[in-house]
Amino acid sequence: MIRVRVTLAVPVLAVLLLVAMIAATGFGAETIPVRAVLDTLGARLTGSTPTDPGVDTIVWQLRVPRTILAAVVGAGLALAGAAMQTLVRNPLADPYLLGVSSGAAVGAAAVITSGLFAGAGMWALSGGALAGAFGAATLVFLIAMAQGGLTPLRLVLTGTVLGSAFAACSSYLVFRSTDPAAAESVLFWLLGSLAGADWSTLALPSTVVAVSAAVLVAIAGWLDALTLGADTASSLGVPVAGLRIGLFVLLAVLVGVLVAVSGGIGFVGLVVPHAARMIVGPRHRDLLPACALCGALFLVVADAATRVLVRPTEIPVGVLTGLIGAPVFLLLMGRRRYRFGAA
Repeated sequence: MIRVRVTLAVPVLAVLLLVAMIAATGFGAETIPVRAVLDTLGARLTGSTPTDPGVDTIVWQLRVPRTILAAVVGAGLALAGAAMQTLVRNPLADPYLLGVSSGAAVGAAAVITSGLFAGAGMWALSGGALAGAFGAATLVFLIAMAQGGLTPLRLVLTGTVLGSAFAACSSYLVFRSTDPAAAESVLFWLLGSLAGADWSTLALPSTVVAVSAAVLVAIAGWLDALTLGADTASSLGVPVAGLRIGLFVLLAVLVGVLVAVSGGIGFVGLVVPHAARMIVGPRHRDLLPACALCGALFLVVADAATRVLVRPTEIPVGVLTGLIGAPVFLLLMGRRRYRFGAA
């Protein structure tokens, strides 16, 4: 297995991400040439007057915030996936293992089907989803702690079971709704969408992802030790119980915020960490930056594709990430020399 030094991989991935983000702002129901995109971005960044107000509105007000949000969400989900796989020592773990996504779906379905806070628009939906996500994470935490602590097996089982229960609750809310459009709205949200992005929605997820990334990199050594098992980590001086609780809280906040602004986008947090391990290896100090850049690149490209495949309409981005992620994951796992956590 050929691995690349992180000092080479990170700059290359960063350049690819920048190119993808610039190109993505030109795709949509109306294709805008790269030159026009660059002119608009240059005018905005230098404070000069854009030459074409129509292009400026499309690029700066609609597509740039959406592309930035795609990069932020992709990076956050990839980081959460890598940390979750370490927390539960399971290569099949993804960011939604704690039931956060299903809990967010209950909150979102409650807002959509009841019409609560309809005047708040997307803020009502995001607020309901965030409340549901935190409620689900809190319930998983309390049940796991009451049964003996945050062990990997207990977290997996508790999150999976409660996730199924929350999914049933959201389905029931849709079933009982008298609004014929409610089911479609809930389904579109569950499959993930970045269509509601604007400049006002970027601050919270960007801050949470940045802080989470900094914390994870700071404890990268502890994460490496935890990958080897609780006994080994304890013998190396790692406070395993405290680390697990801290990781749980961090992941609950990170994933809850991301799901609240983008819905449930699958496979990013499952596939990207494995791909990053094959590029730079399993050491978290190298893995985490590679994960963030790969996740951002993957979701930026996927979101751009959703706008052009069936234009002038678009498909939920979670549909495309699932169609791409499933065969890619199987391909990665089919490599004979790949082993989760291998040095």
